[in-house]
Amino acid sequence: MTDAGDTKSAAAQLMPEVLERLETLVRIPSVAFPGFDPEPVHRMGAAVVELFEAAGASGVKLLDVPDGYPCVYADLPGPEGSPTVLLYAHYDVQPAAESQGWSTEPFEPVTKDDGRIYGRGAADDKSGLVIHYGTLKLLGPDRPCRVKILVEGEEETISHLEAFVEANPELFAADAYVIADIGPQRVGRPGLTTALRGDVACTVTVRTLANPVHSGMFGGAAPDAMTAMIRILDSLHDEHGDTVIPGVDSGQWSGADMEEDVYREGSAILPGVEFLGTGSLSDRIWAKPSVTVLGMDLPNTTEASNVLLPSVTAKLSMRIVPGTDADAQLDALMTHLRAQRPWNCEVEVEKVKTGHPFAVDSSHPAIVAAEEALEAAYGAPVESIGSGASIPLVASLQKVAPGSAIVLWGAEDTAQSRIHASDESVDPGEIERMIAAQTLFIRGLAAAEQA
Repeated sequence: MTDAGDTKSAAAQLMPEVLERLETLVRIPSVAFPGFDPEPVHRMGAAVVELFEAAGASGVKLLDVPDGYPCVYADLPGPEGSPTVLLYAHYDVQPAAESQGWSTEPFEPVTKDDGRIYGRGAADDKSGLVIHYGTLKLLGPDRPCRVKILVEGEEETISHLEAFVEANPELFAADAYVIADIGPQRVGRPGLTTALRGDVACTVTVRTLANPVHSGMFGGAAPDAMTAMIRILDSLHDEHGDTVIPGVDSGQWSGADMEEDVYREGSAILPGVEFLGTGSLSDRIWAKPSVTVLGMDLPNTTEASNVLLPSVTAKLSMRIVPGTDADAQLDALMTHLRAQRPWNCEVEVEKVKTGHPFAVDSSHPAIVAAEEALEAAYGAPVESIGSGASIPLVASLQKVAPGSAIVLWGAEDTAQSRIHASDESVDPGEIERMIAAQTLFIRGLAAAEQA
């Protein structure tokens, strides 16, 4: 990496322009969830096209994705015989409800005294967009390899991109995919994500009565659905908090450790509240399954009345460990739920989705090049870390190009970014270092292929 110093210097000089463009993007409330105004999402798609055109890319366009928002796409030529690198990010963001407790307006970027830029999407994933922008600017028109751009418009909600990618493999084939939608444990510490837990989901409905009845007249013998649901959900964890479901696999983490202070800071666990489960902290969040109740159809406390509930529905998500089959793991969860019938209640379980887990081939030349680029950009050893998050597109990319590498990195540090939550933020220094790292990676990969 003989040009590491020059590349880092060039990235630093570019930062005022990069941050100005990031702030412009954050101001667009591109929430793609059903029920939200679609106009800002389409406006954001057009803004991303303009962003990459300003970076020197030609032929940038919006592609219609059936049943979903369009994706931004470009195919930029490189020298004959050079590898192809696809840069991925997404332009939609999570909602930012007032109930989350924002201290500033979520769609008005604010730089606070800590130097971080606050706003919805500042980290997830508009930081990824400007990292790609900066990378293209530094590479210039004489790119050392072919570069494709793919920016999704509905990653945060029910994505339709996976089917579109699999139906058009020639558009998205590449030797390496760079997904800038994740980050290190802490600012200034280079982290390469080498495993993702998968995410499977289902609903469970419990019925005990034909209709609501008076809790005073009938409570005590007639079982209400909520009490039955509590019993069913309690069966998913043991007394230690470990997820214990027959047929659901567990593992151990062999990479860098998740540090407790980083995890406590990022997870917002209250003082004195204990962790769930057993094993190392890294095992629990990167290599073992975990079940979460995402929501439940119930009266709220304001509307609650003195009745026994006849039916209750809950939506469950289960993170599954790398190396497992998502369909088999979901089937094990659903089979377990159907077998739980307190007081012989009726139980109905329905599939919602499957998202497959992923593990990196650390010996792949592109992964080796990515580690070298990170170390050069940060001036520090690279940590091999996992993620409890899921990126369903990864499985589709593997189908399109089975022998390709998938590089997972970005500027979303675990400790402070607070993605999906109030006061989401990004550290500009992480964006700068990642622009340098991506540029060095592409140059290094191209050079290795030509050697």
